[in-house]
Amino acid sequence: MNVLVYSGPEALPTSLKNTLSTFRRLLRNTYTIQSVSTQVLKSQPWSTSCALFVFPECKNVSSAPQWISSLDRYVENGGSVICLSSGVLAKPPSIEGLQFKIGRSSLYPTYADTSDQPKSVNLQISGEVIRGMFQTGMREFVGVKPQEDSRVLATYNENEGIAALECKSGKGKVMFWAPSLEYPITEEPARSLSSDLSPQELEATELRRLRLLQLTLTALGIQASFVESTPRPLPQFLVSQPTIQSAVSAVLKALETSVGSVIEDANDNFHFHTLAEAELVLQRARQEDVSEDPATWQPKRIIVCPNGKLPGSTVTPIFDVSLFFRALTEARSCMGHKSTGKPWGFGDVLLYGEAVTSTQTMLDKNPHFLSKLPVPFLSIGSHQVAGRGRGSNSWISPAGCLQFSLLLRLPLSSFPASKLVFVQYLIALAMVEACRDDTVLGPEQGDTVRIKWPNDLYAVTGEGEGQKKKIGGILVSTSFSDGQIDIVIGCGLNVLNPPPILSLSQLQREGIDMPLSMEKTAAAIMAKFENMWPVFVASKGDFTPFMDLYLERWLHSDQLVQITTTSPPTHVRICGITPDHGLLRTLPERRGWDRGDEGFIDLQPDGNSFDLMSGLIKSKS
Repeated sequence: MNVLVYSGPEALPTSLKNTLSTFRRLLRNTYTIQSVSTQVLKSQPWSTSCALFVFPECKNVSSAPQWISSLDRYVENGGSVICLSSGVLAKPPSIEGLQFKIGRSSLYPTYADTSDQPKSVNLQISGEVIRGMFQTGMREFVGVKPQEDSRVLATYNENEGIAALECKSGKGKVMFWAPSLEYPITEEPARSLSSDLSPQELEATELRRLRLLQLTLTALGIQASFVESTPRPLPQFLVSQPTIQSAVSAVLKALETSVGSVIEDANDNFHFHTLAEAELVLQRARQEDVSEDPATWQPKRIIVCPNGKLPGSTVTPIFDVSLFFRALTEARSCMGHKSTGKPWGFGDVLLYGEAVTSTQTMLDKNPHFLSKLPVPFLSIGSHQVAGRGRGSNSWISPAGCLQFSLLLRLPLSSFPASKLVFVQYLIALAMVEACRDDTVLGPEQGDTVRIKWPNDLYAVTGEGEGQKKKIGGILVSTSFSDGQIDIVIGCGLNVLNPPPILSLSQLQREGIDMPLSMEKTAAAIMAKFENMWPVFVASKGDFTPFMDLYLERWLHSDQLVQITTTSPPTHVRICGITPDHGLLRTLPERRGWDRGDEGFIDLQPDGNSFDLMSGLIKSKS
């Protein structure tokens, strides 16, 4: 589930930055924290996977009916919202501005004048005085009266004015905090207002700030826990299947580099180290002070494991590289895999890191590194600290998610670019088939994992739309150079995540002797995809050999949806995907005496937003 932080033009940059940082510190083990723009709010089905929506300090939020109406529906249907650094004005509802309906009136968030001076405030909560909280300016709760649908959470100790308010709106909840709880007390601009405090007192005040937010989150049903250190990338290990001893040397040769050298590229600099340096390089990386700005996390350190050597568990404690390679060999054997005559197969050459910025970015944003790497090349990160989703979304991955990017390369002369859309469908099919493997969930439980078109995986845990939850996602990027197509297939699959995030481990039948593992799941996916890929390439991207199985594994056969871009909205029934361009094929429904339009309506995702779980297709514009 996502915690979304509003990043529209009204959001103050400093408040936004600190809000993201604070909520990642409290929630990154259990939720995906990401900023959300007005464009996404207007065009994407964001609410279905949103556990909490947060407003940082803003200038007055302008009237934007399209996205405000989607926020209204989110709250009405049980969503939770926190407004930080915000006062409240209670007045009758209107058609203008951001507001939350409480009974017969509406509560409008209000924000301090930018000329106001920041101050330190003391709060009273349940009889306890909390001293030294930071507040960027004057804020008031105007016209707010005690009623059944609201509760005062905190008052100012000096004048007993309201400092925090909880309100029920529809089935949802909204919380307003006038103090600027997003700002760390130990950092500027808050720190200068607490100059009279000792370092120990400053840390204690900071802990109270986090505790206030933790209590706020708990009241909204959000599980929060403290994570002390700033996330930072750790060195990665370049390894190969032990039986292919020349593979790592071949990678270094292709990159025209060697151990001790540095490659400077567009997004990252890569520094190569020997395996003997591994423990020292890792220790330094874990202990060094790092900025919260990912742009400063340079260089990226790669530890080279030549001649089939593998790192031990002391330096790769949460991913057993040896187990992954053994599982990959066994999976191929079970599938009757035949040798292709190529130097290595999918997953045989691996770049693994316990914590990486983004497996996708490290490949597709570094053109020299990308173009020189031999293929297939697999990158796995146990944690992504600057992960990439679709569009410009950036996020920190929770523990338990399998994240990988696979680099493949094809000659443009023999593979039509128009068929690249099917790559995301093919990897999705490989992933759901892997879930049915005996080393993962097995056929029965694996059947609960389904494809949501065009690029997500969902788990079906029961009857009804509310029992379908996202469990994985896919992002494919391509680049063209020298007559070649470089394809980077990025995937995430929740494997071992604890609740509230749904994962494969929660789908596993009780009493199973063989526990799930990241290593075996990754190996099963690679083996399944490796069997499919040659068929796909040999047919020049023809998806026909896989179409029947794909439609058997997706969620949408005969699904009735509504296209909202027409006036009036058009009711259509999904009947498949087009074999030429991979569009969603629908057929208009007949209503009453209306004969309906007999022609198909084919839809593409880049021009429309698909909230297929809610039965809606709407314009992105």
